Amino acid sequence: GREPTANEEENIMKHFTTCVGAGVLAVSVSFAAAPAMADNYIVAVGASSNSLQGRSAAKFAEDLQARLGDAHTVEFYADGQLGDEKELLQKLRLGTVQFTLVSSIMTNVAPEFALFDMPFLVQSREHLKAIDAEIVQTDLAPKAEAAGLKVLSTWENGFRQITNNTRPINTPADLAGLKIRTPSSEWRVAMFKEWGANPTPMSFSEVFVALQTGTMDGQENPLTNITGANFQEVQKYLSMTGHVYSPAYLTTGLDTWNALPAEVSAAAAEVAGSVQDWALAEGETADNELVDKVKAAGVEVNVADKTAFIEASAPIYEAFAAQVDGGAELVSRAQALAK
Repeated sequence: GREPTANEEENIMKHFTTCVGAGVLAVSVSFAAAPAMADNYIVAVGASSNSLQGRSAAKFAEDLQARLGDAHTVEFYADGQLGDEKELLQKLRLGTVQFTLVSSIMTNVAPEFALFDMPFLVQSREHLKAIDAEIVQTDLAPKAEAAGLKVLSTWENGFRQITNNTRPINTPADLAGLKIRTPSSEWRVAMFKEWGANPTPMSFSEVFVALQTGTMDGQENPLTNITGANFQEVQKYLSMTGHVYSPAYLTTGLDTWNALPAEVSAAAAEVAGSVQDWALAEGETADNELVDKVKAAGVEVNVADKTAFIEASAPIYEAFAAQVDGGAELVSRAQALAK
């Protein structure tokens, strides 16, 4: 086609729109002069659009669109519109979704990812960045590649806290018999069983109703997910345990990645790095602000006895060392990076 005039160039619309009713964020570029057929890239998450995971993935989509310009279109879907984490990983392998941000489910892809399910392992966000560089990219990412997935960067889901409707959780003994929803992670289930709870894996989108109806007594998630899904409306107690720091992995299909034009893969890698810093900073800000939001909803907040939880967690570390090849070494390397 012809070159656009200066006036037409001014009229190029680059917009990032939120269609609230549908819960869709769509990034689109339209050109005054008919462009060549645009390449479409879909970024989708199972998480709530206003959670940190949802906002981080939206930021990636928006920044990638800006970086790629009008030759490509980046679309973004949240709130499980294109599926939950399990379904989205399958879509990455099929190539029907190009990028997603997944968290605890990665332990089902390769058992070594359960390193992050070890209670109280990650000390800070700087510690996470060190583990990403020194362990995730070198040791864990190749395991994901063997399963057809390419991990581009490790972002934040956040420090996990416990909410429930029965009583404040101060020590593991307070969890006795409570029905606690967990993600689809065998290690999270094992952890809560070890602490005396009755853990049940369930899709995130089903949790609000399960808490509201009493099918579940409680759940555990970072504050950004708790408030993103409005769990404070159907829970009485928030206990600040910080028992696990969950990363979120920006992931694509290995076949998709290998087939991407060089400029697209370079842009995706660059944007992934900048959004990592953005997401970790947002997570820190959110931790400080969201407790107040939960309190304002009438939820009782307590700080749990971490020492009691750490002491009760030794068997989880022992099981990881026994069941995962090189597990003990991964743990000691990760712990050394905190110093």
